[in-house]
Amino acid sequence: MKNIKLKHWRTALAIFGLMVITISCERGFSDDVELATFNPNGEIFTDIPIGLNDSVFISFDPATGANVEGFDVDNDVAFEGSSSIRIDVPTPNDPEGGYIGGIFKDRGAGRDLTGYDALTFWAKGSTTATVGTFGFGTDFAENKYAVEINDVELSTTWKKIIIPIPDPSKLVQEKGMFLFAAGTQSTNGVGFTFWMDEMRFEKLGTLGQPRPAILGGQDQTAQINIGTSLPLSNLTQTYNLPNGLDVTTSCTPAYFDFETSNPFVASVDEGGVVTVDGPGEIDPETGLVDNTSVITGYMGGVLASGSLTVQSVDIDVISIFSDLYANVPVDNYNGFYFDGFQTTLGGAIEENGNNIIDYTEMNFVAIEFYGREGSGVPPVDASDMTQLHIDIRVNETVDPSDFFRIELFNNFTTGNQVAGSFTISGSELLSNEWVEFDIPLSSFAGLSAQDALGAFIFVTDGTIANVSLDNIYFFNEN
Repeated sequence: MKNIKLKHWRTALAIFGLMVITISCERGFSDDVELATFNPNGEIFTDIPIGLNDSVFISFDPATGANVEGFDVDNDVAFEGSSSIRIDVPTPNDPEGGYIGGIFKDRGAGRDLTGYDALTFWAKGSTTATVGTFGFGTDFAENKYAVEINDVELSTTWKKIIIPIPDPSKLVQEKGMFLFAAGTQSTNGVGFTFWMDEMRFEKLGTLGQPRPAILGGQDQTAQINIGTSLPLSNLTQTYNLPNGLDVTTSCTPAYFDFETSNPFVASVDEGGVVTVDGPGEIDPETGLVDNTSVITGYMGGVLASGSLTVQSVDIDVISIFSDLYANVPVDNYNGFYFDGFQTTLGGAIEENGNNIIDYTEMNFVAIEFYGREGSGVPPVDASDMTQLHIDIRVNETVDPSDFFRIELFNNFTTGNQVAGSFTISGSELLSNEWVEFDIPLSSFAGLSAQDALGAFIFVTDGTIANVSLDNIYFFNEN
């Protein structure tokens, strides 16, 4: 990471001392003794950076394509006072880097922000454009209390941006004062400039209707083997702003308190990582084993929408693509073959901390695990497996006449390819929601053997063009 020094200063930097109350180590402390606190100043930039020194901007790593040359102070443009922060967003092919972003970091011991409820600043662009990310709490160290809002639209007039603090009581000693990242996705590759001014933490007192959420507010169920861990994802907090609009922030697990309904099945740590610890215990009334636990979250005492119901299972699994299990080697998640006929784009991506497969312009696509071009990847021996699990999310409107066909190939490396197919109708799918399927392998009509599976072919013939897939694995439930 590179520190970028501000240029053309007209005034000296403001200096803030940190008041430290020295406490005697003698016994018999008085009840009136106060522990040391941290700087409560919420100002970040008002003509000059406050408490940040002259290396206010720390860029993202240039090795990732970050451009370190587009940050400056503009003494000719300001919302109030005499200057503002100017950001020149580069074009994607700029030799210095195709995007710009970084953080402002408090260079002292950190600040006590518990008296505020939002980060606010004013911003405008040289053209109507969208800035990918604004936030705070990222300090390029622990990033424990990081918060972000995404895809913020700017206009050519000044606009106040409000980023609520999910739970101010957590920010006792925060160093990550501000974060931004911007590219030219909204301007079709054309560079632009935007300005920011009057940046500070404030106590607005007008934020309402807090609505925390885990897993995007969805109630999800997962069958997970004992000893397996997975992180809770898509953690958010939504507030109603003074203008009546809602704003949703992405935030880290540290803002939440998590609970498990059955510690004999699963535990969840402060980082939001769920671990399946055991098979459960016998219910004395029914004599049956309760192998489920519901994971929930709270923020500031408010129950978050969304939950994860964990079912502890003993399953033999061969995972092709999943964050729940170790995946077998795969050649690719998009074969890109039959040039001129296959239109499908995409492949494996990360979405809100989860790895998923995302396809667009789909007519058909292959996941190949048979050793294409001598890669040495062996076929999959699923002789002992009985079912295929797959999660499907259609990212568009689904019609009953639409379909998603799964074809399984064996003997794929020979000239004697035999495929079995299973078709999911549009009436079994939902628009923009995940649907889980457990499909018996015996349902794949025409599949003669399972000992040398070489590929999946997914076919929609364009009836479904945009689709996401996750948790693709064979299993045998013992």
